[in-house]
Amino acid sequence: MSISPITAAIALLGFAGCAFAILKGGPAERSGGAVILANLLLLWVADMTWPDASSGVVGLLVDGLTAMGLLFIVLRHGSLWLGGVMILYAAQFSLHSFYFVTERPKDDFHAIANNTNFIAIITCLMIGASIAWRRRLRSVAN
Repeated sequence: MSISPITAAIALLGFAGCAFAILKGGPAERSGGAVILANLLLLWVADMTWPDASSGVVGLLVDGLTAMGLLFIVLRHGSLWLGGVMILYAAQFSLHSFYFVTERPKDDFHAIANNTNFIAIITCLMIGASIAWRRRLRSVAN
């Protein structure tokens, strides 16, 4: 199974963004980074175990569990970046469920929408972690 360079780069961005959030973010960003990292790892293991698993029920289940985990984080630590991630995960879940229910094969639109959406999710996470890190540095300096 060969992985395209774009897929590998986006996966590395995802792992790096989650690591940054876990290491430098506040409690909400650490929790969010851990949930998204678990999503990445579960989908990776599912793809290695069952080819095309992420496009079926397993992918929908993992995305649903991720959204539920993020919902608990939103309820505890409401913040703007979390709202953005929740909206983006809803779009991600809708995209996957549309292709699953209509039994459409994955096409270029799916790849572009999926990758763009995931990059936006990681960007929101990294922005939230950067803001929390900056606030922490300011409070230490004062």
